[in-house]
Amino acid sequence: METSKFSLLFFYVICLAIFPTLNANIGHFDHEKNRKRLADCALGFGHGTIGGKDGKIYVVKDSSNNDLVNPKPGTLRHAAIQKEPLWIIFYRSMNIKLHAELMLTDNKTIDARGANVNISEGAQITLQYVRNIIIHGLHIHDIKKCSGGLIRDSMDHYGVRAMSDGDAISVFGSTHIWIDHVLLFGVNDSYSGDKIMQVSLAFNHFGKGLIQRMPRCRWGFFHIVNKEYTHWLMYAIVGSQQPTIISQGNRFVASPNPNAKEVTKKDYAPESVWKNWNQRSEGDLMVNGAFFVQSGKSIAKHPKAEITAKPGKAVASLTRFAGPLKCELNKPC
Repeated sequence: METSKFSLLFFYVICLAIFPTLNANIGHFDHEKNRKRLADCALGFGHGTIGGKDGKIYVVKDSSNNDLVNPKPGTLRHAAIQKEPLWIIFYRSMNIKLHAELMLTDNKTIDARGANVNISEGAQITLQYVRNIIIHGLHIHDIKKCSGGLIRDSMDHYGVRAMSDGDAISVFGSTHIWIDHVLLFGVNDSYSGDKIMQVSLAFNHFGKGLIQRMPRCRWGFFHIVNKEYTHWLMYAIVGSQQPTIISQGNRFVASPNPNAKEVTKKDYAPESVWKNWNQRSEGDLMVNGAFFVQSGKSIAKHPKAEITAKPGKAVASLTRFAGPLKCELNKPC
């Protein structure tokens, strides 16, 4: 499933469940009193992303989403378009069905810890030409293509939007974005502007039954570190349009299927082309016949803001809390 689409200028993102060196969630009883600790946790190319840390707490109490031009105070749509930085939390568990895409403005955190918040059965979240966004702990599923129309994208502007793509989160032309999980990087093969895209993916677990695109990489530089891959059905990682992919300290556990052992897919170009792309496996642990076809040259020096990889054998402990955290009042996450 394509969960995110990116056509970016100056885009930096990190997807994670838990950091081994900067533990912002696990074991803390006071997450509801010290939520903004989370803003100190971004590593990799997402380093420095603080979302709405400098703003007030905004509590979403109303799951309705009926007015797209003048959203009701207390709703997620109303919080998303405010001018000032905001740390958005939820009063209770809720399901939000977006009738049209939800547009966010700069300097926002959507923090769903402490509640079971689902964005489902409707439109997507869109980040377009914004900066400094954190989205954490939401359950986003069963997203559909939805008609556009008049939608407010800020307090000062509303306009006509086209049909949304049906992705979970779409990001365009944005910088310093930190979200829990993203998979499709680079909107198409013709947009060479994505050459400057830099992405870190770390500490996730992609479990049994997933098919492909974990991630799908076009153009850009991708640092994939300390992730667990278990029994993919076709392949785990794929690139096209000369992406640089550095896979470090991951554990790849192949399924019994003899046709699903390869980590990478290289069908998007002939070997005479992809053999020059820098796609390297460094310290990965291959299990049950998994293999990574390397190409290009070893890169001695990576771009700044990289994450230092732990050995592949440490992945099980590093990813044991992968996914949305269960955070309850007066209990550790």
